[in-house]
Amino acid sequence: MNKLLLSAVAALALVSSPVLAQPTDILNASYDIARELFEAENAAYAATGATVTINQSHAGSSAQARAVLEGLQADVVTFNQVTDIQKLVEGGYVSEDWTSDFPHNAAPFYSFPSFLVRSGNPKNIKDWGDLAAEGVQVIFPNPKTSGNGRYTYLAARAWATEEYAGDEAKIEEFLTKLFANVPVFETGGRAATTAFTERQLGDVLVTFEAETLAVVKQLGADKYEAVVPSVSFLSEFPVAVVDKVVDARGSRDLAKAYLDFLFTPEGQEVAAANFHRPQDATVAAAHAATFPAIRLVTVEDAFGGWDKVAADHFADGGLLDKVFVNQ
Repeated sequence: MNKLLLSAVAALALVSSPVLAQPTDILNASYDIARELFEAENAAYAATGATVTINQSHAGSSAQARAVLEGLQADVVTFNQVTDIQKLVEGGYVSEDWTSDFPHNAAPFYSFPSFLVRSGNPKNIKDWGDLAAEGVQVIFPNPKTSGNGRYTYLAARAWATEEYAGDEAKIEEFLTKLFANVPVFETGGRAATTAFTERQLGDVLVTFEAETLAVVKQLGADKYEAVVPSVSFLSEFPVAVVDKVVDARGSRDLAKAYLDFLFTPEGQEVAAANFHRPQDATVAAAHAATFPAIRLVTVEDAFGGWDKVAADHFADGGLLDKVFVNQ
């Protein structure tokens, strides 16, 4: 067969070979109280002219991490704690240097554990110590299944560490009483909100400020009040491209562009309007009246970093388990 014929055959083969279609959609696996936030973010992103379809999956942040490891084809994750993305790093789904892929250590916005009480605050709940009082029922999600719940545990422990000058016996006693005041541990933050607002369980809901302010707006200030404690725990909401999925689907550019949008002034404005505290200083200043001042402790300052938290508190037999066991 001559060279000319070989070239013609090769060209025909190229023309007749199937061309893989480029994806036109991506899946965002997110934490469960972020439904309304990402409905708004996705609409704003579409308004920029982006034609990609953003599908959403919502559940507890830790549950979502497990789902991805078990096969959920999420192109991006927008979680509420670093440790859940680290699980994906360990599983080979996300690159080790994911925090450098976006500004602010890949956290476009943040919040903190706050309180929601019924109108008039009948139990006079003002700070963490009030949650351990006899006769007070507290609603928050299970720290075993929810990043929201883990932040609540860490915020309560940080307060107790200051209140009791690091006396571990007193800290554990306080946390044991607090956990004993929880009538039911829901698996995620939105289920906890539903238990408090629809099932009318409990005297106080502990959840992210973003959720407490949204409930007051949606259900009425005549029914609920948001209470900001004296101190809380900085809760950054990190995002990442799921490399293993986007490389298989050919969706990396779509995934990256979508997450980039969350850090733009437009994306930050949407976050602030949905009660997530923005990182952008200009947007934050424009919404200053919405967000009261509060002292926030960080995981590094209060607990020595996420790796130490995972080993000391959330590993099997760790300090969190002692609180459950002692109930």
